[in-house]
Amino acid sequence: MSLLGVRTAAMRQADAQAAQWEHGAKGEAATVRLLRPLVRWGWLRRLLGRPVWTVRHDLRLRGRRFNLDHVLVSPCGTAVVVLDTKNWHRGRTTALVGGRVHCGEDDRHGQVEKVAGYAEMVATAVGLRPDQVWPLIVVHGSPIAGGRLEARVPGQRGVVHVLGPDWLVPTLAGAPKARDPQRAAQLAGRVDSVLLPYTERG
Repeated sequence: MSLLGVRTAAMRQADAQAAQWEHGAKGEAATVRLLRPLVRWGWLRRLLGRPVWTVRHDLRLRGRRFNLDHVLVSPCGTAVVVLDTKNWHRGRTTALVGGRVHCGEDDRHGQVEKVAGYAEMVATAVGLRPDQVWPLIVVHGSPIAGGRLEARVPGQRGVVHVLGPDWLVPTLAGAPKARDPQRAAQLAGRVDSVLLPYTERG
């Protein structure tokens, strides 16, 4: 609180930013809970022949300051998922409008383009082809038209999948066509060597 209880514009802006971060953090925590079935009881899943994913949260590329919400290494050891969490307005539907992702009337395609760009940078850093790193967005709050969208980004091949929470795990669980634990472990090691905890300097 400022002197005489007067709130400045900077204080109001800081409060709004803090509320936005808290809102985003709730969405990320919800995504963490959604992903648990992919890794829980990994030894049992391996025994039963079910795919086991390697999942990391809250990372950044060495030398970069942007945050990667979630990064997953597939059980086949040939693909990485860069997964971004969004927590958009519950009362507005997310849909493709003219090829661009909108939440209600708000154009959110710029956020889709950012995630696609993050995926390309991760591919370069890890030494994978761009088509081996999949950009995904899971949206909490706002319902997704049809449950999932495939958004395209100019100048980039492939699509950015925009999913509702109910579609996330089934989409990931159905993706691996084979399992290669050794290759997956090697790829996870490469990911860990170039992606740092977001709070760590370097």
